[in-house]
Amino acid sequence: MNTHKKITREVDMLNGPLAGKLILFALPLALSSILQQLFNSADVAVVGQFVGGDALAATGSCVALVGIFVNLIVGLSVGPNAVLAMAIGRNARKEIHDILHTVIAFAMILGVLLMVTGMVIAMPVLKLSGTPETVLPQALLYIYIYFAGIPFMVIYNYGSAVLRSFGDSRNPMFIMVLSGTINVILNLVFVLVFGLGVAGVALATSISNLLSAGMILFLLIRQEGDFKLDLHDLKVDRNYLRQILTIGIPAGFQGAVFSVSNVFIQAGINTFGENAIAGSSLALNFEYFTYDIAAAFAQAATTFISQNYGADRNDRCRKIFRLCMLFGFSFTQILSIIFLIWDDFFIGIYTNTAAVAAFGAVRLWHVCSLEGFTATYEVGSAALRGYGKSLEPAIVTIMGTVVFRIVWIQTVFRIFPTYDMLMNVYPVSWIFTGSIILIIYYNFQRKLARNNRNGL
Repeated sequence: MNTHKKITREVDMLNGPLAGKLILFALPLALSSILQQLFNSADVAVVGQFVGGDALAATGSCVALVGIFVNLIVGLSVGPNAVLAMAIGRNARKEIHDILHTVIAFAMILGVLLMVTGMVIAMPVLKLSGTPETVLPQALLYIYIYFAGIPFMVIYNYGSAVLRSFGDSRNPMFIMVLSGTINVILNLVFVLVFGLGVAGVALATSISNLLSAGMILFLLIRQEGDFKLDLHDLKVDRNYLRQILTIGIPAGFQGAVFSVSNVFIQAGINTFGENAIAGSSLALNFEYFTYDIAAAFAQAATTFISQNYGADRNDRCRKIFRLCMLFGFSFTQILSIIFLIWDDFFIGIYTNTAAVAAFGAVRLWHVCSLEGFTATYEVGSAALRGYGKSLEPAIVTIMGTVVFRIVWIQTVFRIFPTYDMLMNVYPVSWIFTGSIILIIYYNFQRKLARNNRNGL
């Protein structure tokens, strides 16, 4: 193995000041995630303004199910990101080539499996969540077309994880800017010109996912050196796949269970009628935008800590954690406050119906007021994954979201069956989950320090 020559990095994560590098790495990531979420937001906005309330409720009913798959895919992509970053920290050149081609080959297989799974479970999940019969046909039409683009979404996210592992978070952002712009244009063309309604906005999103996947593959093929993709070398190495899945599956499960719990919450929202469904779905977009900032600093924590842990620099790893927690909380809360100050303007982008806007405002104020606390469990979990520990955060997330939220719905919400009380489950569960994650992180650090003192 040739290790005497240093690997070329887009960002040097192992040396020099950290604060500026973390911000410059994380902000393009946040923008990429926000733009990816804008695919679905553009669907909601165009449908709400130009199609009608039933169509808006139809797309809104799909938000939780779509979120399960999007969060699962993004979470699974943490695996290749962490494994590649650790190999870079060790300067293991031959490993990087084999891991890269395993990542892309597996992404192609995984994308098809998730597409088929999504189409099979769509109807029972929508019915289970109480989607009104009046909007169910349109909701199914939207979700089937949307899931046709899932394989391309997987390829884009896995390809982006590869680039992030050596510090490139800008090119994935540029790709998302271009494909996101095309998505908005196609939304308007398919709805206003061709009158395709919910089918048109779903088709626009799938086409945009196809373009983003094509561009990320083209970028990897054009890379030089260790990160150059050769389609003839695509194969799944079982050893590297096991490492990737050991980190990726718990991380993906952690992301997905948030949306699984939202399915149960969606059932509660549905009891308040179509205006509540529509209002909640539009407010959810702002939560995704703010959450994406916390998640971006979480991804930065995983990547930077993985490289430095691979290079045996734990003091630097601890500093990365502290900075990512500070930036994740602060920037997330700042954007949340902006949405709250100008809530009428932002809600008006999605709807001109007063009843829908009223429900949207209630959710916005109850949830976004404390959105910064999402950084506590996101950055804490990401830091642990950077050390190769992914199972514990996943278990805690299940307890803190799915279990805790179901208990809340079955107890507190039953005693106080108001829309406001239902929304309170979000910030309370964040604080509960984040507290436990932070306890696990600091216990791990104490154990690591004890092992280092004992020479283990």
